[in-house]
Amino acid sequence: QVQLVESGGGSVQSGGSLRLSCAIVGGNYQNLAWFRQAPGKEREGVAAFRSDGATYYADSVQGRFTISLDSAKNTLDLQMNSLKPEDTAMYYCGARLFRLARGNWNNQELYSYWGQGTQVTVSS
Repeated sequence: QVQLVESGGGSVQSGGSLRLSCAIVGGNYQNLAWFRQAPGKEREGVAAFRSDGATYYADSVQGRFTISLDSAKNTLDLQMNSLKPEDTAMYYCGARLFRLARGNWNNQELYSYWGQGTQVTVSS
């Protein structure tokens, strides 16, 4: 059975750091990604990891966030540094069995499996 379970969210002050983790149970995914959704806004792609090692980032987090796959633990991690109030959102882990082309990494409709989300709140 496919299951994604996020953890690591919390509340931090602007400039702080958090590390999110997504436990992956079942399946052999070609694309894994972190998305986020703020109140009143659409879900947006934050970062993605492809099975060939390629990584992708939204412009808004480039240089501040790092996505990685811990194969030993089977978790998808997101290290978030220099957090800003605009990073406040519910963060979701998504997975897809088949590889996506580079330009499609942030299309949420192409991901088949989702976790329940973990809340990140950044105060100014």
